[in-house]
Amino acid sequence: MADKRLTIIDFVEKYAAEYRDMTFLREKVDGVWTETSFTATRDEGRVYASGLMALGLRKGEKVALISEGRNKWIFSELGILYAGGVNVPLSFKLESDYDLTFRINHSDSRFIIASESQIEKVRRVISQCPAIEKVIVLDDLELREGEMYVGELREMGVKFMAEHSAELEERIASVGPDDYANISYTSGTTADPKGILLTHRNYTANIEQCTSVVHVDKGDVMLIILPLDHCFAHVAGFYFMMRSGGSIATVPGGKNAVTMLKNIPIAIREVRPHVMLSVPAISRNFRKNIEAGIRKKGPKVEKLYEFALDNAIKYNREYYNMGKPCWKLWWRKPIKALMDKLVFKPVREGFGGRLRFFIGGGALLDIELQRYFCAVGMPIFQGYGLSEATPVICANADGHARFGSSGRTVLPMDIKICDEEGNSLPDGETGEIVIRGENVMAGYWKNPEATGKTIVDGWLHTGDRGYLCKEDRRFLYVTGRFKSLLISSDGEKYSPEGFEDSLADGSKYIDASVLYNNQSPYTVVLVIPNKTALAEAVKAKGIDPASEAGLKAQLDIIQGEVDSYRPGGRHQGLFPEKWLPAAIIVGETPFTEQNGMLNTTSKMVRGKVEKFYEDRIEYAMTAEGKALYNSRNLESIKYCLTQGNTLPPSW
Repeated sequence: MADKRLTIIDFVEKYAAEYRDMTFLREKVDGVWTETSFTATRDEGRVYASGLMALGLRKGEKVALISEGRNKWIFSELGILYAGGVNVPLSFKLESDYDLTFRINHSDSRFIIASESQIEKVRRVISQCPAIEKVIVLDDLELREGEMYVGELREMGVKFMAEHSAELEERIASVGPDDYANISYTSGTTADPKGILLTHRNYTANIEQCTSVVHVDKGDVMLIILPLDHCFAHVAGFYFMMRSGGSIATVPGGKNAVTMLKNIPIAIREVRPHVMLSVPAISRNFRKNIEAGIRKKGPKVEKLYEFALDNAIKYNREYYNMGKPCWKLWWRKPIKALMDKLVFKPVREGFGGRLRFFIGGGALLDIELQRYFCAVGMPIFQGYGLSEATPVICANADGHARFGSSGRTVLPMDIKICDEEGNSLPDGETGEIVIRGENVMAGYWKNPEATGKTIVDGWLHTGDRGYLCKEDRRFLYVTGRFKSLLISSDGEKYSPEGFEDSLADGSKYIDASVLYNNQSPYTVVLVIPNKTALAEAVKAKGIDPASEAGLKAQLDIIQGEVDSYRPGGRHQGLFPEKWLPAAIIVGETPFTEQNGMLNTTSKMVRGKVEKFYEDRIEYAMTAEGKALYNSRNLESIKYCLTQGNTLPPSW
């Protein structure tokens, strides 16, 4: 049954009443996993709301929230919403003072809620945020002027509820489905970030839409390893699991992001989730870690693993046609079952042994990575969306998937593919993805010009390219961003993300790649090598990796990975031969959030990468630079081998 025009408050009340004492939140505190029921979660939200009202928060006012994922993040959001306020979730990965102050000031936030790991950032910029009246700290630590511990806020809330319960209920009743719930800021990689206005109904509508494509069972456990500040974790995680009667666990935080990353594998083993949310960067790391563990077991185990993987991938095909045609593939099925028991079951035990699937989002996920995890028995079902759509637009799911696609579009929602003039294109033709539905944002905060360009007659223009499947138009194939198009010398355009992801996901020797062609005579590819895998491969041939022959041998391996997409290679036909790179740049500096080449959701910032490696790109367009064994490539390989993938001081 559709959740007709519910607010988030209506939604929480409804499912807290339905699931009552069942566990909803799981959090590790002082080394012990704790459980919080649906009812207790709702009640904490009311207490926080009362505390904020006691502080003077009025309906429609903004509260900035910066914290790692944890129960108090959820209580804080519910408190803000129950009090009629607007949550401004800020990425805990923000490091720049400007990025932080811009969001706080632009959103007109009156209060800030921050965790211990984030409070120093807030303290650095608080003098530049004149509208902030109070900073609420989620952890018990030594406070400064203008700060208060959340425990004091709760005490104020309990007292307010006892003395002004009618006022709380009146405020709750005043919140409508079209009231703003969040201002969610874009990453701001090319200009100041835009504040995406999401209403209560945007959220409840998108949760309802999600149920048309993905199903989890009552009692299932989801481990959320993505930031709660992003609406993907909001909808596909927090609220979707609430509606389904499942529970969510958050990865224990720490003093910094590095500590949190180290806690992920521990949390997976301890929580033993049934489902997880993932993004391509995390999925790639999972695969690399799995394969590193296999290699440590010796060549016999590695050969058995590769045989099992090859057999399963060939049997699974593109998922929707698994095992077909039967007369040709029937014999692979019993081998697959045996290999699964011998090889892949131990791998899954490292993920807790209960994981049925990942939900992948955040960026394009290479088809090879989708095939890989399905073969292992933990499929990643790729989805697609963007914050302006709250965010889910489509998703693959158990029993309904086509590898290479981004899945079935959610219902109810209208979708069309348009050419550059805005005309609708037939199924199978590539153009801009344009959608219409109750999940479309209310607009950009204080930016009517950008709103008017993005939402036209109720249709959201995503800025992404894709096409609808001819055989089943529920399935959407996303091919890339308009902004990242390559342009050849004759003016033809091509989206590079598919090749870039395939090269990085499909090769243990390459960690990341970027194609470049801006009306150039040929395409070049920048690769960030995996120095360990390259060195091991060369050593296995009896060559010293640091010798001239060893450096050239490593470049030969990289060239072989790129050439695997050419005729006769194992990936032939996946991408148009015209756009395959004619020159290779070996990069010595990996893409990170710290150097700006990744944004806070681990997406590559193409403009920053191209600017950083501008001189190498220019060099690759020369006759000398086009040669594989050019001096710069040899220097980069040598530097990566001896110093690690960091910027050489002299460059």
